Amino acid sequence: MVAKDSRCLSHMFAAEIFMHRFLLSSAIRTMNPEEADWFYTPVYTTCDLTPWGHPLPFKSPRIMRSAVQFISSHWPYWNRTAGADHFFVVPHDFGACFHYQEEKAIERGILPLLRRATLVQTFGQKDHVCLKEGSINIPPYAPPQKMKTHLVPPETPRSIFVYFRGLFYDTANDPEGGYYARGARASVWENFKNNPLFDISTDHPPTYYEDMQRAIFCLCPLGWAPWSPRLVEAVVFGCIPVIIADDIVLPFADAIPWDEIGVFVAEDDVPKLDTILTSIPMEVILRKQRLLANPSMKQAMLFPQPAQPGDAFHQILNGLARKLPHSKSVYLTPGQKALNWTQGPKGDLKPW
Repeated sequence: MVAKDSRCLSHMFAAEIFMHRFLLSSAIRTMNPEEADWFYTPVYTTCDLTPWGHPLPFKSPRIMRSAVQFISSHWPYWNRTAGADHFFVVPHDFGACFHYQEEKAIERGILPLLRRATLVQTFGQKDHVCLKEGSINIPPYAPPQKMKTHLVPPETPRSIFVYFRGLFYDTANDPEGGYYARGARASVWENFKNNPLFDISTDHPPTYYEDMQRAIFCLCPLGWAPWSPRLVEAVVFGCIPVIIADDIVLPFADAIPWDEIGVFVAEDDVPKLDTILTSIPMEVILRKQRLLANPSMKQAMLFPQPAQPGDAFHQILNGLARKLPHSKSVYLTPGQKALNWTQGPKGDLKPW
């Protein structure tokens, strides 16, 4: 799939590919399945791209089902636990619900065959059908080498107060304008397009990364899903992330003190964004900037090649390790059935 379309290696869903490559050469991999704590199957569910580079989720359930059918029919390990000691990377907008629109993702729900598996996913929202208990939340992929080539001198002054580049409306998929980003991005534009403190636009200039390093606050509003690659970019470039996504579950909360480095603004409070940000005391801003300058915080958000201590790969391993040992209850008794293989939309049941 990657040979057919190399764009899969650079889009924000590419963690599924780089996690696979990391594990192939990792010291924690064993070739003896009886020694294994976890089983991992690489399934590239986001490597089916439109001409514009957007992943099509519609084949993903069938790809995932075919992979599970393959491993369950070739080896005994899936069937011992119905997948409870297996993990999958599912970096779609709404994880293993496999749709980019929330309403349809909720209607679909998590693929039934993955009900017992651990899901490693970018999507995170409290009390949401597409985030099941025990999932490991990760950052989206951002290209580490590309970001490194755009670093500016650390003494560069931060002369931009608020920065954002991206869509405010998705007219192609949401022509009426109230559904995309639950209206939060539209509200940012309508309220602050003429405010001199806000450098916001749909343009994506070649100096995008440099501009983030010249900004004090970087807006990280939800899009179709709550998460955004801007979270990674803001942390890496030391720009205080302004997180506008109600009930978001953020990645690696044990390694990254989000409450201390970011600013959380409720979606309904977007019209007051200027007042909220200008009211933050200077000492609070400076403290957040000092915390963001910590290299370990930046490292935790990235998937570098080769892997480095404390990076996102190792944060995922830490999350998996915390779920060990597996309780004896995950092992099925002979003849016990834990999954319904015929459950789900009819289209998902077609062979891949």
